[in-house]
Amino acid sequence: MKEVNSQSLQSSIVNLDRAFTNFFKGHNDFPKFKSKHKGTQSFQVPQFVMIENDKIFLPKFKTGIKIILHRKLKGEIRTVTISRTPTGKYFASVLVDNKKEPLNKKPIRENTSVGIDLGIKSFIVTSDGLQVDNPKYLKNSLLHLKYLQRQVSKKVKGSNSRKKSVFKLAIQHEKVANQRKDFLNKLSSKIISENQTICIEDLTVSNMIKNHKLAQSISDCGWSMFVSMLEYKASWYGKNLLRIGKFEPSSKLCSKCGANNDTLTLADREWLCANCGTLHNRDLNAAINIKTFALRNHLTVERSRKNLMELPTLVGALKSEAPTL
Repeated sequence: MKEVNSQSLQSSIVNLDRAFTNFFKGHNDFPKFKSKHKGTQSFQVPQFVMIENDKIFLPKFKTGIKIILHRKLKGEIRTVTISRTPTGKYFASVLVDNKKEPLNKKPIRENTSVGIDLGIKSFIVTSDGLQVDNPKYLKNSLLHLKYLQRQVSKKVKGSNSRKKSVFKLAIQHEKVANQRKDFLNKLSSKIISENQTICIEDLTVSNMIKNHKLAQSISDCGWSMFVSMLEYKASWYGKNLLRIGKFEPSSKLCSKCGANNDTLTLADREWLCANCGTLHNRDLNAAINIKTFALRNHLTVERSRKNLMELPTLVGALKSEAPTL
């Protein structure tokens, strides 16, 4: 215990307390045990950290540790999280307070807005016609991953040969994860830079992966990571992110006349509207409807807010004077 700085020990207790608090409030599941032999290992250093001359100085590391600095830090260092990947790589994530105020949001207009429909075959289809195919990095590497997993299963537990096989398997998993993250970063940056308002559907991925026929394909897409990237990049650049409810009939509703097609199934990629005769591409039609629903909901909320702001003035104007005694 003396080899570790006291601030890191205290931060781990704070994290544990926060996990149990969130569980008892119903926000998260019961905290899971984190083994030091599996997954990514990390610890926090909340103070007494310096970065000078391509070295990071942590408590009890007086000589400093050589680092490759990703970019020059601007601001006051708050917290540093040191993490180790299963492939033996170490990273330092630095939280910096740059004292900058968040940018003002751009005005929401229909001509600068875009609706996005997330899918499996096509990763995204936008309301303006952009279609990006799903790269399916996990599926393309599945045969090689299965081979490496068989090699691990044949080794004796605790042996050096098993450790080497596990290391090779971890490298392949890391490659797939890096490919997916790179694709999502580039695509989210493109969407944020080209539009002022992004409209998406609020998907519950944790419930969707309970379908065992689609669980692997949905996990391979990385929808949750993509939405998270859209959220923080929209906050960075002052863009708007609007959501619609997961029960909105975005796919079954005709974007031309508003007729509802209750017979539509997942296998139908195109369908003909019985009311107006329009032939719809399922994903493009859903993206258009998502944009329409999001803008309509936003307009309704703004009107309600405006009415609430005007209500006290109206009440004061209609208030009668007290009778004279």
